[in-house]
This record gives sequence, structure tokens and C-alpha cells, in this order.
Amino acid sequence: MKVLVAVKRVIDYNVKVRVKSDGSGVDLSGVKMSLNPFDEIGIEEAVRLKEKGIATEVIAVTCGTQACQDVLRTALALGADRAILAETDVELQPLAVAKILKGLITKEAPDLVILGKQAIDDDCNQTGQMLSAMLGWGQATFASRIETETGAVLVAREIDGGMETLRLALPAVVTTDLRLNEPRYASLPSIMKAKKKPLEIISAGDLATDLAPRINTLSVAEPTTRKAGVKVASITELVDKLKNEVKVI
Repeated sequence: MKVLVAVKRVIDYNVKVRVKSDGSGVDLSGVKMSLNPFDEIGIEEAVRLKEKGIATEVIAVTCGTQACQDVLRTALALGADRAILAETDVELQPLAVAKILKGLITKEAPDLVILGKQAIDDDCNQTGQMLSAMLGWGQATFASRIETETGAVLVAREIDGGMETLRLALPAVVTTDLRLNEPRYASLPSIMKAKKKPLEIISAGDLATDLAPRINTLSVAEPTTRKAGVKVASITELVDKLKNEVKVI
């Protein structure tokens, strides 16, 4: 089984996001970037499948500028066999990413495609679903457990009423949730070995056309600062404030 895992370069989850002074977007200057946490879970799951002897090859792919090579090297250090960068300077939104991934999948012919359920920068949660529709493959989103059998994959996912298990004929698309696994840390020897693993760079324009954004950002603003709380001396005072000041009762 060949497994392809899509990853994304995002602002590190430990970094406080800053908005540009003109409100045109998020300030990325001097900000630490890292592998999207949900995609890191996807890499871990693919590597575990290989360690079990189920997967024969794990390929990490991403779309973007030359700077995105760092997250591919991280994926290689975590256990991916090789990596592909679909290079482009165009601002990529979920539909464009799905188109590029479809081109890569047509080229690589994987049996299983794993993506994080969403990226922590835009929180769109759309790429996996769009990709599945474009390929005509079965999909399972928010996977909390993945098992394989001959010609199929079993995916357990949380729903409002409990747990749901889906059986997908391969090839298929799966998006990962937090409960699927706990990613390993990349050891120093693995990081050094990753520098020698193959990383292919191809033009995104050769894989897909019409990558133009469908949505325009009008403005970006920080959340409103919360006001400090107050203490009340009695239930009567609390009710009075809720009724006359906050006006919620």
C-alpha cells in the first residue's frame, strides 16, 4: 500500500498571532512556522502503517513557496520516505489545494490519502472533502482510529450519538482528528537522515490550472478584549446586575 500524506506550513501553535497594523492580514514577519498539528498526526499514522508492514511507502506532499520545504523535511524526519513540493507563489485556498493534490495523486497513484481534518491557520476543514469529490473516492473525516483489511480501510469517527465505523474500499481519502494518535518527536539522527531523503520540487501549474482565490479577505481584526469580572456581595446584587446592567434576564 502506498500512502500519500498532505501537509501544510502554518504559524506554530505556541505563537501568539498578530494582526498587521493596516488590518490586511496576519503578520508573518519573524514568526516561527511549523507543521500543521493535524497533518503531523497524519504523518504519524502513515508511518505506523509502514511499521506494521501494511504500507510500503509514505510520501509527504505540500503546496506553496520554497519556504515550505522545512515542513517536508520535518515530515521526512518523522518517517516519511520521500517528499514533493508543488511550488507556487499564488495564495492557495482549499479548492486550489484540492486541485493540486488531485494532480499529485494522479501522478503517484497512492492507495490511501491522509490529510489533517483542518489547518490551524484558516480552520476551513474543506480540502479533504473537496479532494474526495474530485477523485470520486470514498472519504472518512475526523478519524479517531484506522484499521486496514484486504482492499479496504475501516475508520472509526466520533459523531454526536457516539462512534461511527465506516468501511471504505481503497483507494480512499481520510482526514485525521486529534484522538487518532500522539505523534512522535523527531530524533537528531532522524533529522540528519531526512536531509538525504529525496525531496522533489515541481510546478503547481503543471498539476492544476485556475488556482486563483475564490474568496477575498476584506479585513482582519483581533478579538475584542474581554472586560475584567466583578465580585458581588449577594445573590440579590447578582440578580440586579444581570437584570439591569447586563440585561440577560
